[in-house]
Amino acid sequence: MTAGTELLTPQQMQQVDETCGISISKLIERAGLAVAEEIVRRYGARKTVVLCGPGNKGRDGAVVARYLQSWGWPVSISDDIGDAELIIDALYGSGLNREFPQNLADRIAGAGVPVISIDVPSGLDGLTGHPRGASVTADLTITFFRKKPGHVLLPGRTLCGEVVVHDIGIPASVLDHIDITLWENAKLELPNLVADGHKYRRGHALIFSGGKFQTGASRLAASAALKIGAGLVTIGGTADALFVHASHLTAVMLTETKTTNDLIKLLADKRINAVCIGPAAGIGPKTTKNVKAILQSGAAVVLDADAITSCSGNSKQLFSWIQNIPNRAVVMTPHEGEFARIFDNSPASKLERACAAAKLSGAIVILKGADTVIAHPDGRAKINTNAPPSLATAGSGDVLAGMITGLLAQGMGGFEAACAAVWLHGDVALKFDGSIFTAEELLTKIP
Repeated sequence: MTAGTELLTPQQMQQVDETCGISISKLIERAGLAVAEEIVRRYGARKTVVLCGPGNKGRDGAVVARYLQSWGWPVSISDDIGDAELIIDALYGSGLNREFPQNLADRIAGAGVPVISIDVPSGLDGLTGHPRGASVTADLTITFFRKKPGHVLLPGRTLCGEVVVHDIGIPASVLDHIDITLWENAKLELPNLVADGHKYRRGHALIFSGGKFQTGASRLAASAALKIGAGLVTIGGTADALFVHASHLTAVMLTETKTTNDLIKLLADKRINAVCIGPAAGIGPKTTKNVKAILQSGAAVVLDADAITSCSGNSKQLFSWIQNIPNRAVVMTPHEGEFARIFDNSPASKLERACAAAKLSGAIVILKGADTVIAHPDGRAKINTNAPPSLATAGSGDVLAGMITGLLAQGMGGFEAACAAVWLHGDVALKFDGSIFTAEELLTKIP
C-alpha cells in the first residue's frame, strides 16, 4: 500500500501515542508548536480565541496559545468567543463519547471568522465521519502523523475543511505493530505493456448488453474497458441490440447471445477472462440466470446496476455463487440505492456497511458516492477522496464498471483493479477543471 495513506482509528492513534517511544507531554508540545506555526504561515496576527477542552486536545490548545502569545499575537484562552478574529478549536478530540452541544457549534459558526480545529472538529467522530450530536465546522483541520477515517468520510470531510497532516517525530515503524486495514485510496501502477505481448495477453473482456433501446450503458463500459488497456473487448447480446451497437462501434467486437445457454457456450472460451454484467442489462429473472452462468464460468466478474438489483430477492443464492469459486475476483459496484436492495442498510457508518457487505458476499464491494469505499472480504478497505461532484452524471458508473473490467482482463487482482479504477475515474474527471462533462467525454480522458 502507498506509504503515508494509512487511516488510523482513534483507538489505533492512541496506541501509536502510547508505543512510539515519545512521552505524551513531548508529543503535546510538538503538536502545539506545529499548529501554531501552521497558523502563522496562513494568517497575520489577530485577536485569537483558543477554546480548550479538558483532555489532551485542550493541552494542545494551551501550547498553541503560549507560542502565539510569545510571537506577539493577542491570544486568550476562553469559552467566550467575544470579538475573536480567529478561533482555535481545541475542545474535544476524535474519541469523543458524548454528544457535542448544538448551541456551542452554532456560536462558533455564527462568529463568522476562520476556525482551525486540532485533530478533528469537536463533535466529529473520528471513526465514522459523523457528528456526535453537533459538530464544529472548520476551515482548516490540523492533525498529526496520519489521517483518521473521519477526515475522509462524509460529512466529516466537509466539516474538516482543508486537512493538513503534520509530522511530529513519530517514527513510521510504529505502524509495524498495528493491524492496519484501512487506507486513503491513491494512485496505483497500471499493467505495463511488454515487448513480446499480444492482444490475448492483455485479456479479453466481455460486456453484456441490454435490449435494443438500452445499449448505451454497455457501450460505455465496453469502450472504457478497451481504452484502459484490455486486449480485446466483446459485447454480447441479442441480434437487435447488436445491430444498434454495430452502428457505433469499430474496435469492440460483437457476438450474439440470445439465451443463457449461448452465454455459457461463449464463456467456454477461457480466453474471455473478465466479464461485466449490469449496465442497462435489464432487471428480472433472465439477468439473474445470466449472472449465475457468468459466476459459474470462473472468469473475473463485475456485477453492476441491473445485475445487483435483479438478484436482490435472492441475495443468499448470489453470495453462494460468488463463494463457490473463492480464488476468482468478483467486484460489485452498488450506489446507495442498489446497496440497500441487496445488503442490510443499517444506520452504521458507510465504511462499516461496505466492509460487512464484502465479508458477507465474498465480493469486493465498491459502495459508490463522493466518498466511495472499496472493501475486500478479508477486512481491508480504502476510501476514495479525489472524485469531483461533476462525476454525478448519467453513464459515469458504466464507465467505471468498464474500467474495472478492463483492468481485471489484464490480470490485476480484484481489490487492486477496483482501487485503481476508482482513483483513475476521479482523476480523469478532474481533468475537466470543474466544468460539466458527459460520460462519452469522460472516455476521451482515460489514459
